[in-house]
Amino acid sequence: MTWAGAGEVVSVNTSVRKTVRKTPGQAGRLIFDRGFEGDAHAGDWHRQVSLLALESIEKMVERGLRVGPGDFAENITTSGIDLMSLPVGTVLSIGDEVRLEISQIGKVCHIRCAIFLQAGDCVMPREGLFAVVRAPGDVRVGDRIAVVSEGDGTCDRTPAEAIAEFEAERAAQP
Repeated sequence: MTWAGAGEVVSVNTSVRKTVRKTPGQAGRLIFDRGFEGDAHAGDWHRQVSLLALESIEKMVERGLRVGPGDFAENITTSGIDLMSLPVGTVLSIGDEVRLEISQIGKVCHIRCAIFLQAGDCVMPREGLFAVVRAPGDVRVGDRIAVVSEGDGTCDRTPAEAIAEFEAERAAQP
């Protein structure tokens, strides 16, 4: 499908701890229904992998922040694909092996991260995507990302309370 375009992996980012910036790298191994091997966010839940567009990071750079891939704790930094046009349930291919299913768009930010405190804003809660691993494999910088199938707004791994919480947060914002 071309409605969201195709893109590529700019950076693969992991961290052994949560609530910290992730370390950018060249590659990582995705484990079926878990996430990136060795990453703190991997596990049996609906936010196994996070994606953020380089174009979103550049918005924060334009505001004067010195940030780059991994600084928003995203696992995969992308370029060239319109992540915000992808509904929940969309299946993405990365390279020849990997398949991810979008399970959540944005997130509620319960604690204000260092970026929010510095800039008064953060793009990850609005523009980050979360996914579950449907087909494992290696992800490398330069891998092509493409839409395999458009979602219908649902993912069997996304709990109803996660959807309700995010919708309530979004409705409360001006």
